[in-house]
Amino acid sequence: MSTGARAFWVTSPGEGEIRHVDVRGPAEGEVLVRSLWSGVSRGTETLVFRGGVPESQHAVMRAPFQEGDFPGPVKYGYLNVGVVEQGPAALVGRTVFCLYPHQTRYVVPATAVTVVPDSVPAERAVLAGTVETAVNALWDAAPLAGDRIAVVGGGMVGCSVAALLARFPGVRVQLVDADPARATIAQALGVDFATPAEAVGGRDLVVHASATEQGLTRSLELLADEGTVLELSWYGDRKVSLPLGEDFHSRRLVVRSSQVGAVSPARRASRTYADRLALALELLADPALDALVTGDSAFEELPDVMPKLASGEIPALCHRIGYGQERLT
Repeated sequence: MSTGARAFWVTSPGEGEIRHVDVRGPAEGEVLVRSLWSGVSRGTETLVFRGGVPESQHAVMRAPFQEGDFPGPVKYGYLNVGVVEQGPAALVGRTVFCLYPHQTRYVVPATAVTVVPDSVPAERAVLAGTVETAVNALWDAAPLAGDRIAVVGGGMVGCSVAALLARFPGVRVQLVDADPARATIAQALGVDFATPAEAVGGRDLVVHASATEQGLTRSLELLADEGTVLELSWYGDRKVSLPLGEDFHSRRLVVRSSQVGAVSPARRASRTYADRLALALELLADPALDALVTGDSAFEELPDVMPKLASGEIPALCHRIGYGQERLT
């Protein structure tokens, strides 16, 4: 037995549509999930929408339940919260998070969903995938008590990292962004704010998440001697230049990449992907993280909303998509 559902597809770079799909009933060990909310990550997802995934990265950038191929048509996304309607008795009726695209209903293995803790509202749980990226980044960065840290780039990932760093004992965190309006979000997260020109140097660690050449250059300038820039930005098919002359070598500076596709080597022997995601959901009990959701739209509006998110006409960190209360048909 199958049921009707609808999904958002990128049909070609810069264009998308909602398509009707048939969703079969779940087999043993599977769940049927009705979506409540999904989130649009303005960085990676809008890059996919613009067709900016380089051919060499097509395989690496595939989302877990992606259909189609880059640049399109492709069904892409990975921030979905829903309720289990059919499946193992222990999961039926539970609110779950899944790395699934924007679709009203879907069937996945039961192992692909993570139960959202009762302490976390479903509408906040769409942030789980991004907070998971921040967890992995901090496993890579290994900040120490009392460190002086800057986070350059006040987007969804950068703000998530800053929010988690604010919990470290004695750590002084400054969120750096060219948009002065990000100061309000920094305040909500409990961290200092500065524009790039005002940012304080002498940082033991700089986490870079602006996805701009200027931001990466400024990150190096903010480091103390022998400090590290942890690079979280992904530039897609864009080239960037970096000043590795001058005092880069004499100050023994480090630029290190971090990527959520693999568990950090620092925890790979003792943590699984499921462990990392479960931790991210636990951390979302903090209501301060609501500041990362900066807008809402209905699922039906996605074909009109995605171009505006990609162009910046709708400024956003996480833009949340609501699915109403659709029932089985």
